[in-house]
Amino acid sequence: MSDYNPADDHQLDEGIAPYVYELRSVGIETFESCSGGEGHCFAVPTIRFHGGRSEGFKALAAAMQVGLPVSELRRVWPINDGEPTGPCWEITFTESVS
Repeated sequence: MSDYNPADDHQLDEGIAPYVYELRSVGIETFESCSGGEGHCFAVPTIRFHGGRSEGFKALAAAMQVGLPVSELRRVWPINDGEPTGPCWEITFTESVS
């Protein structure tokens, strides 16, 4: 993660990018995010990330410590091509960045 440069990441939705950067700054390995809403892949602002059993709680603590509007923390097994994959973590928010 030390070679990560946020300026190179042009695919992040503006409404979720600051939340992603916050999690990445504490070492959370994010791999998918969306600011949510109509026309987006998630109904609500969502970030998916990798990690073992404790990684979700690390992300939750980091997000709450800086006042991000966390809604839910989940451990999920997405179904891809008819097969469960994962698990991975999802953290959702009550609102995206305005």
